[in-house]
Amino acid sequence: MLKEVFITLLSNYTKDVDYIKSLWSDVVKYHSKRNRHYHNLSHLEHLYHNLTEVKNEIKDWDMVIFALFYHDYIYNALKQDNEAQSAKKAVEILHALSIDKHRSLLCKEIILATKGHNISKNSDINYFTDADLSILGSDWENYQVYFKNVRKEYKYYPDFMYNKGRIKVLNHFITMPVIFKTDYFYHKFELRAKENLRQEIDFLS
Repeated sequence: MLKEVFITLLSNYTKDVDYIKSLWSDVVKYHSKRNRHYHNLSHLEHLYHNLTEVKNEIKDWDMVIFALFYHDYIYNALKQDNEAQSAKKAVEILHALSIDKHRSLLCKEIILATKGHNISKNSDINYFTDADLSILGSDWENYQVYFKNVRKEYKYYPDFMYNKGRIKVLNHFITMPVIFKTDYFYHKFELRAKENLRQEIDFLS
């Protein structure tokens, strides 16, 4: 499904079939690395599903979907600049596709926004970051799978270090005025997400 979405998207901007195939192969390669337990193609599918629920509210669907494929393109649990490096890669490709700079900037800002998931003046960014966090509001069984897979990605850190850092991240979301910035995602996931976050803190404490 994702492959068809990607090919359709890129076909709007280039007729070079081989180039499109090579870009898709890279997306698959990077998201299928051995260290990817959560930030993988399954995450992209989950994100896409949630974004389609609000497609009619999104102003630049193509840039939002382009951001979907590249927001976790670079992912290294030991690095702090994954979003910046992923955004850089996305902009390089958008430039190669001769996409307008203002639209490229939106894609870049979407990707960078996934670092802090803070509220934006741009509704497309808010819909994207909300969809990116939608896993937080899933049922407890799926939420457990999620946070255990995240732990696997940080396997290099001993429990005492990981738990401290993870609890800090969880508290960051709990203490935000709202986790989800858009009405759709707020009403669908907010309460459940905060319950899950508190349960994970209890699990780690």
